[in-house]
Amino acid sequence: MFAVHGFWSGDGLSLWAEDSDLPTSTSSQAVRSVRPHPFAATADALTGLLPGTPTTAELQLPSQRSAPLDSPELLRVNPRRATRVDPVLSSWRVPAVRLEGAAGLAWLTDPGQVAARFGASVTHLRDLARFARDLAERGRVLPAVTPTGTGGVAHWRPVLQGPDALAQHRLVAALPPVSRAAGGQGDARAIVDEALHRLTDAAVRERLAEAGSLLPARRGRRPTVEPVADAWLGALTGPDGRFAAPPDGVARLAQALSPWAQLGSGEDEPARATFRLVEPPADATPAVDTPQPWRLEFLLQSTTDPSLLIPAPQAWDGGGPLRRWVDRPQELLLTELGRASRLYPALATGLRSARPDHLDLDHADALEFLTVAAPALDEAGFGMLMPNWWRRRRPLGLRMTSSTPTDAAATEGRFGRDQVADFEWRLALGDESLTDAEIEAIAATKAPLVRLRGQWVAVDPEQLRRGLDFLEREGTGRTTAAQVLALAATHPEDVDLPLRVSGIEADGWLGALLAGTTAEQLEPVAPTERLRANLRPYQERGLSWLTFLSRVGLGACLADDMGLGKTLQLLALEATERDGTDEAAEHLPSLLLCPMSLIGNWQAEVRKFAPHLRLHVHHGPQRLSGPDLTDRLAETDIVVTTYSTATRDIDDLEPVSWNRVVLDEAQAIKNRHSRAAKAVGRLQARHRVALTGTPVENRLGELWSIMNFLNPGLLGSPETFRARYAIPVERHADTDAAVRLRQVTRPYLLRRVKTDPAIIDDLPEKIEVKQYYRLTTEQASLYQSVVDDMMDRIAGSDGIERRGNVLAAMTKLKQVCNHPAQLLHERSAVGRRSGKVIRLEEIVEEILAEDDRALLFTQYAGFAELVVPHLAARFGTDVLYLHGGTPRAARERMVERFQSDQGPPMFVLSLKAGGTGLNLTAANHVIHLDRWWNPAVENQATDRAFRIGQKRNVQVRKFIGTGTLEEKIDTLLEEKAALADMVVSDGEGWLTELSTGDLRELFTLSEGAVGE
Repeated sequence: MFAVHGFWSGDGLSLWAEDSDLPTSTSSQAVRSVRPHPFAATADALTGLLPGTPTTAELQLPSQRSAPLDSPELLRVNPRRATRVDPVLSSWRVPAVRLEGAAGLAWLTDPGQVAARFGASVTHLRDLARFARDLAERGRVLPAVTPTGTGGVAHWRPVLQGPDALAQHRLVAALPPVSRAAGGQGDARAIVDEALHRLTDAAVRERLAEAGSLLPARRGRRPTVEPVADAWLGALTGPDGRFAAPPDGVARLAQALSPWAQLGSGEDEPARATFRLVEPPADATPAVDTPQPWRLEFLLQSTTDPSLLIPAPQAWDGGGPLRRWVDRPQELLLTELGRASRLYPALATGLRSARPDHLDLDHADALEFLTVAAPALDEAGFGMLMPNWWRRRRPLGLRMTSSTPTDAAATEGRFGRDQVADFEWRLALGDESLTDAEIEAIAATKAPLVRLRGQWVAVDPEQLRRGLDFLEREGTGRTTAAQVLALAATHPEDVDLPLRVSGIEADGWLGALLAGTTAEQLEPVAPTERLRANLRPYQERGLSWLTFLSRVGLGACLADDMGLGKTLQLLALEATERDGTDEAAEHLPSLLLCPMSLIGNWQAEVRKFAPHLRLHVHHGPQRLSGPDLTDRLAETDIVVTTYSTATRDIDDLEPVSWNRVVLDEAQAIKNRHSRAAKAVGRLQARHRVALTGTPVENRLGELWSIMNFLNPGLLGSPETFRARYAIPVERHADTDAAVRLRQVTRPYLLRRVKTDPAIIDDLPEKIEVKQYYRLTTEQASLYQSVVDDMMDRIAGSDGIERRGNVLAAMTKLKQVCNHPAQLLHERSAVGRRSGKVIRLEEIVEEILAEDDRALLFTQYAGFAELVVPHLAARFGTDVLYLHGGTPRAARERMVERFQSDQGPPMFVLSLKAGGTGLNLTAANHVIHLDRWWNPAVENQATDRAFRIGQKRNVQVRKFIGTGTLEEKIDTLLEEKAALADMVVSDGEGWLTELSTGDLRELFTLSEGAVGE
C-alpha cells in the first residue's frame, strides 16, 4: 500500500510516497542529522508508480525517535502500535520524482489510475490545479514580467477579485501541515501563492499552445535586435517564458506594466467596503412623488472575520470591533469608496458629505445599481448585500398552456409526437402567470420596479410592450406534441420569441411527461404471462414508463438505485413487447451493451426470468461476423455484447436495424470523447434505453453524454451545455441552472431510491443477488494449469491423500478466481488482472455513490491484503480490515468506528474472524467475495448487518465466476436440495467424495468463462 504526498517548489511538483510493506523504523539514532526515511517508497518503486524525474527531498515530519509517524492516509494490514510519547519534528530524506511546470499541472488535473492513496497535500494541490485551470479558462489572468540579469521572464499571473479572492483565502486556510514539510514552517499564504501562480502560468500556456504566437505575422526582413515587447509577447507562449533583452528595456517594460501590478493581486486589506441595498417599506408606493425610496448603505467588512460588518456611521465613530485589525477605519472607508466610485460614478454624490454613510436612489437608479453596478463591484472584490427577492428574481416571460386529447384516446394507441395540441400563451413572472388585472396595473405604473403580490419585481416597459404585442398576434393556435416537447427542452436564449419562455403546462400524457410523473399517472402495463417474475408495484410503474416512451419514440434513462431491479424491468419490457402486437419488437433484435463482467449476469437473468427470449452473446474470439452474424440475428431476440467488442465491431453492428439499443452501466459512455461513446452514437434503433444507478458520477458532462445518446440534440452541443449548465452549476452552485436542467431532463429520466417509503414498503428485508463475473485471460490460463496438474494427482491417489488433493485443488482454483497474485504469492499492483476485482470495483462505485456502506467477507487473508489497499487507493477512502490476528481492543475500536456516523464505508472481514459475534448494522450491503459452500456460515456472516437494529434493507451479493467451479457448485446446491442440508454440518467435505469424472466436470472451465 502506497500513500502519495507532494509539494510545489520553484517551477515544479515533487511527489514522494510511503510504503506500508517496508520496515516501520530505522536503526539510526542520529536525531540531529537527516536520516533516510525507513518506509518511504524506494526510487524504483516510485518511478514505477508515478511519472517524473527521480530526485530526493528533505522533509520535516512528525516523528518518534526511530521513525516518522504514519500519515493518516497510509493503510497497514497490521497497524503499528500506538505510543504515548509526544512526537517531534525530525528531518528525513526521501526518494522523490519531479514534474516541471506543465507536466505537474497535467498530472494534478488527471493523475490516471494510481495504485495508491493520495495524501492531504496532493488533494490540496489538485484543488489548486483545478482553480488555476478555471482562472485560465475564464480569462482571469494578466501578463507580467520579471527582470533578470540577461533579460526577463514573461509569465501569467492570476487576477483574484471577488469570489476568486475568497476562493484563494479558503485554499490558504485549507493548506494541510504536510504541505510545509519541505519548507519548514513557511507562511501558508506564500506557499499557496507560489503554487497558484506557477500552475496558472502553466494553464494559460497550455491553452495558448494551440493558438500559436501572440504576435501578428511579420512582414519584410526580421530586425537584427528583436524589440523588447515582441520578445516578451513571444515568451508568453513559450515553454518557460525566458527571453533575452537589454536590462534597461526590460525595466521600462516592467514600469509600463506597473499599473496592472496590484489589480487582483490578492494582497490582503484588513477590511473591504460592502454595499447593502435596502428596499422601501412595504407601505411605500412607486408613485412619482416618492423620488428616493431606496437606500444604498456603506459598510466595512473584515477580511479576517467576514462575519464582522461595521456600518459606516460606526466606522466614522472609531470602528468599534474593527479596530482590532484596522488602525484608521475612516481612511480605509474613504479609500474603498473612492476606488468603488471609479466603477460606479453615482457614488460621487454620496461622497460629498463629511461623513458619507449612504446614497439615496430612485426606482430607475436602484434598478441600474442592481443590474449594472452591483455585478461590476462584486467582480472587483467589494462586498454586496442584495435583497433576497433580487437573488430569486422572476423575469417577465411567456408561459404556454397546452391541451391534448384525453388519456382514454392515448391508451388506445392514438397518441405520439405527431399528435395535435391546442396552445395559449400568457405573460408570466417566473412560474406564475399574470392576470389581466395585474398586467393592466403594471402597464399603468410605468415604473421599472413595482410591488406585485407583496414582492418587488423588475419590469422593463419595452419588454412588456413586446410581450403584449406578441399575445395579440400569436396568443393562441395549434401545434404538435413534438413541437411542445422541443420547446420545453430549448434553452430560453435559443427561443425565437420576444420574451423568454418561463414554463410550459400541458394536460394528459404530455403534461405528465413534462412534469416527470408519467410513471405514476399511466395505466399499468400487464407483463406477459411468460415472464417468470411477480413485479412489485414500482417495477410495474417502471415497465409502464418504458413502454410509453418506447411507443412515442423517446429515449429513456432508468436510473433506479442499485438493487431495485433495473434488469428485470428491461426484460419485462422486451418480453411483453415481443408477446404483444408490436411488429418491430417482434421481428427486430435488441442490442444490449454492458461491461464484460456483467455478461454472465444477463445470461443468468434471462434464463431465470424470460427463458423464452432468444439470447445471443456476441463476445470473445469466436464471435460471428458478416453474413454469419446476419443469419444469427434473424433468429435472435436479444444480443448481449460488451462496450469494447461493440467498439471493435461497429462496422458490423451499425448497418443493423435494431429494435432497441440498451446501455447497461451507461456511465461507460460518460466521456463523450471515448471510443465507446462515439461507437454507440452510430447505432440505429427504434428505441434507446440507458440503465445506470449513477447518471452523474463526477461532472454534469457525463449526463450530457448519456442524454445525447438517448435523444440526440436534447441538451445542445457539448460547448453550449458546458456554458449553460455545467459551469454555472458545478462552479457557482447556480440553482436556476440546476432547476432548468432538471426540467429539461426529467421527462426522460426515472429514478427511484431505496429511502422512498413507497419503494421500501415494496421490498423484502433482504435482497440476495448472485453476482456473476468472467475470468480474465490470465486467470483462465492459470485455472486450466491448476486443473491439469491437480486432476493427475487426484487420479493417482486415494483415501485421505485423495481428499486432501481435492481440497487443495479447490483452494487453488478459488484463489485463481480471486486474483492471480493470490495463487502466485505476488505483491504486485492489483491492476486489471482479475474479473472478480473488476466487477467488485463497479459495485463499490455504486455503493459509494449512494453513500451506503458495505461488509466484504473473504476466506483468505492473502486476498484481503490485496483488496484492502487496492480499494483504499482506487476510491480514496479508509477501508477497515478485521482478521484472526487482530487484537481484541483493536477489533472493538474498528467496530465502534464503523458503526459511527462518519465511519469508513467499507469493512473487509475474514469469514472466520468476522462471521459471528459482531453487530455491524451501519452496513446495508454484504458482499461474499469468495464462496464458502456452507449456507449456514454465509448466512451467519450476512447476519452481521441483517439483524435487530438494522433499519434499511440489506443487499447480499455472492460472487460467482461464470463457467468456473463457483458456478457449478452453486448449481449443484440449487438442483439437489438434499445437499444443502448436508453441507450445513459437513462444510465442503462432501465435495471430496465425488468421483474423478464428476470432479473433472466440476473443475473444468465451461464455454463463456473468459472475458476480454
